[in-house]
Amino acid sequence: MTVLQAEKLSLSYDRDLIIDRLDLETPTGQITALIGPNGCGKSTLLRGLARLLRPQHGSVLLDGRAIHTMPTKQLARELGILPQAPTAPEGITVRELVAQGRYPHQDWFQQWSHADEQALQRALKRTGLIPLIDRAMDTLSGGQRQRAWIAMALAQETDILLLDEPTTYLDLAHQLEVLELLEKLNQEGKTIIMVLHDLNHAAYYASHLVALSEGKIFAQGTAQEVITESIVRHVFGVESQIIHHPATGAPLCLPIRRYQP
Repeated sequence: MTVLQAEKLSLSYDRDLIIDRLDLETPTGQITALIGPNGCGKSTLLRGLARLLRPQHGSVLLDGRAIHTMPTKQLARELGILPQAPTAPEGITVRELVAQGRYPHQDWFQQWSHADEQALQRALKRTGLIPLIDRAMDTLSGGQRQRAWIAMALAQETDILLLDEPTTYLDLAHQLEVLELLEKLNQEGKTIIMVLHDLNHAAYYASHLVALSEGKIFAQGTAQEVITESIVRHVFGVESQIIHHPATGAPLCLPIRRYQP
């Protein structure tokens, strides 16, 4: 199984330092949720892990190899990324979108192959999209569109999948639809790292949580270790009560008011 980690990683936009000498090793074969307030560096860290941002300092390693030294196609065969709120060209069908996930496996001498078609069909089947294969993306519901983007990432056939707020702009039912799909993919062996805003979703679906504050890791561990009243107060500036979910037993964060020091 592929191991993704950051060593003394610093990331910035222009001169603004966002992530400051951060060390992180994401557990293989698990779901890791990056949590924290707006502006704390969650999406920036994910972009750094995906090589969408070049480190100001330090490195991101994939099985001990610095990802910035790897050929682009080789990295894309090992690491899949779904950015926040992606947009598709007008009129593109589900099949055409998902097929783009096979680009890393093609070259000038080998275009679309039987292996590509099999990978496409597997991705569509795992996301329940075969009945929608010829539908235009702009005719789908929000949940269906997000499943199509996930299918495109699955078609890459990587061990690791990075997702930036995959439930943004979705209603509750479609949020659960996407999270249940990711949970199923993880159970099939996929390592998933995602940014989530909803603490209760993170507590239920992720086995490893990383709480960020001002570009640094404030806490990480299981939901029981990270979703505590003290950590929620320090990281989010919110007074809360943490109880056990009556149905699942997972920590359940009940916000009370903003913390006033």
